[in-house]
Amino acid sequence: MASETIKENVEKALEEIRPFLKSDGGDITLVSIEDDKHVKVRLEGACTSCKINQMTLKAGVETTIKKYAPEIETVENISVF
Repeated sequence: MASETIKENVEKALEEIRPFLKSDGGDITLVSIEDDKHVKVRLEGACTSCKINQMTLKAGVETTIKKYAPEIETVENISVF
């Protein structure tokens, strides 16, 4: 279970990213934070089929999350089939 501060900071980061994803028909949801170091998110909408979603995840999402919560080490997209 993540500390409340880390969770709040990750949510703030996602709020910053969300308008960019929504402008392309996508969205993002926080799934979990493990050991206060590993974030799992779910890219949704157009982001699920986008060929550059891994680049978006690393360059946009992970960078922004680490800006708000520097203790985060990894960000992983959890796909739903």
